[in-house]
Amino acid sequence: MAGGKARKEKAKPAAQTPYQGGISFHKSKGQHILKNPLLVDSIVQKSGIKATDVILEIGPGTGNLTKKLLEAGKKVIAVEIDARMVLELQRRFQGTPHSNRLQIIQGDVLKTELPYFDICVANIPYQISSPLTFKLLHHKPAFRCAIIMFQKEFAMRLIAQPGDKLYCRLTVNTQRLAQVSHLLKVGRNNFRPPPKVDSSVVRIEPRKQFEVNEKEWDGFLRICFNRKNKTLGSIFRQKKVLSLLEKNYKTLQALNLDPALQGAMEETNNVMDFEDMEMDDDEADDEMDVEDGNAEGETSEFKEKVLRVLKDNDFENERSSKLKLREFVTLLSEFCKAGIHFS
Repeated sequence: MAGGKARKEKAKPAAQTPYQGGISFHKSKGQHILKNPLLVDSIVQKSGIKATDVILEIGPGTGNLTKKLLEAGKKVIAVEIDARMVLELQRRFQGTPHSNRLQIIQGDVLKTELPYFDICVANIPYQISSPLTFKLLHHKPAFRCAIIMFQKEFAMRLIAQPGDKLYCRLTVNTQRLAQVSHLLKVGRNNFRPPPKVDSSVVRIEPRKQFEVNEKEWDGFLRICFNRKNKTLGSIFRQKKVLSLLEKNYKTLQALNLDPALQGAMEETNNVMDFEDMEMDDDEADDEMDVEDGNAEGETSEFKEKVLRVLKDNDFENERSSKLKLREFVTLLSEFCKAGIHFS
């Protein structure tokens, strides 16, 4: 109104969706509660829970799945970050036969030291899918299996096979540590509030690992999946890749494998930097900056050394998108034997 006082607009609250008990769910925190009782029953049934099992549940929310887990196993350890949900869980199970078999841990599961458990069953916030998966896979002692609800595309990446469009670095890293299988497709309308994407439930079973140096493995895969649809020969001809590998090679040669100096190098961990090599597939048709030799047309000795490893082991014309896990392990081993390291 002209000449009048400007009205202050109140800030709009974050998007929330209340449910019948009065608690508002925060979509931004990934709070989507399973509302379909038949689906909850199906997840529990497919989990293969034993009566003696200690079950880890992540993000129990209001306890719909928790109740079924308590009926199936010996004990449920529920990790919940939202204090409101913790109070709801306590209220729901207080005074019931299940109350003494439910342990609630309030906190961020990524920052919480997890206790012993036999099996994990969880409907998790999708934004923590990757870090949580690897936290579980590195948990000691190893658990029997995890039954986890993921965003559908993330789940498909976990179970992808060589040659599949979604086969990627995440796939190889996960399948090195575990066997992953698909259990259920879950439509978005099974949740309150419904998410924008469909979901899938997968089974993750830790298995005996291929023994590799973790830092070597990570650096190696970052290069291989930098352009997963290009041949490995093309990838390892890139100037940047050769430059980083040769720098590392010369540093190790200068150290002459002196244990004390190696320890110092590992502490600084600054010899190689592949953090910016995150382009993981379909940018593969871009032109790459390829090293063709020096001004006189000569091919560098180090480049020949790298390419010889690929040629001698029949990997030069292979593509990361089609390599099996064991083949990645073999190629890394051959590079290391030749003195070419990735950490």
